[in-house]
Amino acid sequence: MADFLLELLTEEIPARMQKGARGELEKLFARELSASGIEAGNVTVWSTPRRLTLIARGLPTETQAVREEAKGPPVGAPDQAVDGFCRKNGVTREQLEERDVKGRATYFAVIEKPGQQVSDLLAAAIPAIIRDFSWPKSMRWGEASISSESTRWVRPLSGIVALLGGEVVPVVMDGISSGRETMGHRFHSTGSISIDGADDYAEKLRSAHVIVDHEERAAIIRDGAKKAAEDAGLVLVEDEGLVIENAGLTEWPVPLLGRFDEEFLDVPPEVIQLTARVNQKYFVCEEAANDGVNRLANAFVCTANIDANDPAVVVDGNRKVLAARLADARFFWELDQKKTLAEHAKGLERITFHEKLGTVANKVDRVAKLAEWLATEGIVPDSDLNAARQAAELCKADLVTEMVGEFPELQGLMGGYYAEKEGLSPEIAHAIRDHYKPVGQSDEVPTAPTTVAVSLADKLDNLLSFFKIDILPTGSKDPFALRRAALGYIRLIQANDLKLSLEQVVHAWDSKPDAALAEKLAVFLLDRLAVQLRDEGVRHDYILASRDWAGSVDTRIDRVEARARALSGFLATDNGANLLAGYKRAANILKKEEWEEGATNPAPEPAEAALIAALDEAEPKAAAAVEAEDFAAAMEALSSLRGAVDRFFEDVIVNAEDKNVRASRLSLLARLRDAVHKVADFSRIEG
Repeated sequence: MADFLLELLTEEIPARMQKGARGELEKLFARELSASGIEAGNVTVWSTPRRLTLIARGLPTETQAVREEAKGPPVGAPDQAVDGFCRKNGVTREQLEERDVKGRATYFAVIEKPGQQVSDLLAAAIPAIIRDFSWPKSMRWGEASISSESTRWVRPLSGIVALLGGEVVPVVMDGISSGRETMGHRFHSTGSISIDGADDYAEKLRSAHVIVDHEERAAIIRDGAKKAAEDAGLVLVEDEGLVIENAGLTEWPVPLLGRFDEEFLDVPPEVIQLTARVNQKYFVCEEAANDGVNRLANAFVCTANIDANDPAVVVDGNRKVLAARLADARFFWELDQKKTLAEHAKGLERITFHEKLGTVANKVDRVAKLAEWLATEGIVPDSDLNAARQAAELCKADLVTEMVGEFPELQGLMGGYYAEKEGLSPEIAHAIRDHYKPVGQSDEVPTAPTTVAVSLADKLDNLLSFFKIDILPTGSKDPFALRRAALGYIRLIQANDLKLSLEQVVHAWDSKPDAALAEKLAVFLLDRLAVQLRDEGVRHDYILASRDWAGSVDTRIDRVEARARALSGFLATDNGANLLAGYKRAANILKKEEWEEGATNPAPEPAEAALIAALDEAEPKAAAAVEAEDFAAAMEALSSLRGAVDRFFEDVIVNAEDKNVRASRLSLLARLRDAVHKVADFSRIEG
C-alpha cells in the first residue's frame, strides 16, 4: 500500500471558489479510482490561493488480475453477429468458448485482464481530472489558447506534483510535466521545494511559510483577530464568512489591528462595517459598554499574508486604503442628506418595479394605501393611520440614494437613518428601517404597530401583484422572493396575533372583490405554513382539514393555524382517535349507500336515541366554540360523542331490511358527519 499526493499549482484561485473546488477534486478523483476498481482509504483535500492538494492514504500499488466472461450469440448465428460480439469484447473467433445453455451451444468470451500498475492508472486519471474540472468561471492561456480544445482552468495552471509512495507519477499535459517540485510563499520563499511524499508535504511547505490546511488558516485568523482586539481592550465583531474568505486569500495569515480616524464614526456603524468587510475584507471592533450595548470603535483587524519585520508599516498601508473607502462613504452619507426622503422618493418614478406592474413609485402608492387601511380598520391595533401612510410613502426612498447604490444590503436601514436626521418621528423612522423584516427564519419580527402595518402592506403587495399577473414560484426558481414574502407575512401574523382575511385585503388593495385571487394566495401561504409547522408535529393533512372545512378555502391564516393545532392535539388523544375512526366508518357507509332525506324511524333503538341525544348536546356547544374561534373547546365538545358513536356501531345494524329504518339510520350518520365537518373536514385526514 502507498500514499498518493497530488498538488495542482496555479495562479490565484478566488476565495469564493475554493470550497467548491475542494469538493470537485475529491469527486473527480473518486470517479477515476472507481472506474479502475480501486478503493481509496482516507482522502484529504486542502486549498490555498495558489494550490489545490489531495492526499489519498493506503492506495494499492498494483490492481488485481480480473477474469470476466461475456455470453454471446448461439453457435450457428450469422457471422455478422458473431464478429460484432468479438469486436465488442476484444477477442478473436478462435478465443471464443462454446458452452451449453439450456441445451443449445452458445459462444462465450473469456477476458483475462492482468493487474495494472496504479501509477499508470493515476497518470491517465490526472489529465482527465484537470480536463473535466468544473469551475464557475475558467480561462485558457498561452499559445495553446487559440484552440478551443486547450486546457481550461480557473487561472493559468503552472505545475503538477504527483507522487505515489514517494515516486513521481509521470504526467505530461499541455507542456506541464509532473514532478516533485513545488513553490513556497510568494514573498517568504525563493526557489523550488522538493517534496519526498505525502508525509513531508505539509511540513516542508510550512517551513516555506505556506499553511496548506485551509481550516488551520481559518483558526489562526479567527483566534488571532479576537486576540488582537482583546489586547487593545476591544471586542471583535465576529464574522465567520469573513474568516473563511481571508483564509482563502492568504497562505500565511497574520491578523493585525489598526486604527482609523475617529471622525469617521459619525457615519452609521453598518456603513463602516460593510465598507471594511466588502471592500477590504477587514473585521471591525466594538467598545465594550457597561449597559451591554457595544458601540463601534475606530479599529479594524486586517489579515496580512506576510510575517512583516515591521507590522506597523503593513497596518499603516491598510489604514490609508480603508480611510479612502470611508471618506467615500462619508461623502455619500452627507450628500444623501442634502435631500429629504420625500425628494428622494420622486426618483422612484424612474425605476421599473416590473413591466406589468409599473414603477416602484406605483408600488409605493399601493403599499401606502394598504398600510393606511390596515391601521384604519384596526387590523393592526394601535397603529396610527397617518404615521403608517407616511412611513409607507417613504419606505423605498433610500433606493435612489448614493449609499444604497453603493451598498444595496443597506436598503431600509439607511432610510431609517435619513428619516431620523431629517427629524421625522422615531415611529416613522423605525417603520422605514424595519419594513423589510423579517427577512429570514432567524430575523427578528417587528412588533411596533406602524412597522407591522408597513411591513405587512409591503409583503402583501408583492404577493398580490405577482399572483394577479400569474407569476408564481416554480420549483427552485423564485426570482421575486415570493416564498420569503409569504414566510414573512406568516411570521408577522403569528408574532402579532393578527386576524386578517385575504378577501378583505384584496378588496382594499384592488378596490374590488376577487375571491379567486384571495383563495389562490391563501393556498400558497398555507402550504408555507404547513412546512413551518411540520417540525412541530402538525401534519400537512391537518392543515388541509382546517383549511377546506366550509366549502371553500379559509383565507384567515391565523384561524387555519389555530384549528390545525387544536386538531393535532385532539387526534393525539384516545377520544380523538376513536371519534376519527367512527367518523370514517360513517363516511364510508354513506359513500356506499343511498337514503331518502327526511325519512324517520318511529321507534329508534336505544343506541340510536343515545347518539341523537349526544348530538343534540354536542352540536350547539361545538358551533358556539367555532363561532368564538375556540377550536380546542369545539374538539372537546365533539369528544363527548365518542361513547354514543361506539355504542351505535356495536348495537345498530345500519343496513336494516326495512327501507325507512335504514334511511333513518343513514340520516343519523349523515348528521354525525356534518356535525364533525362543522369543526374540521375530517375527510382530509389520512390514515
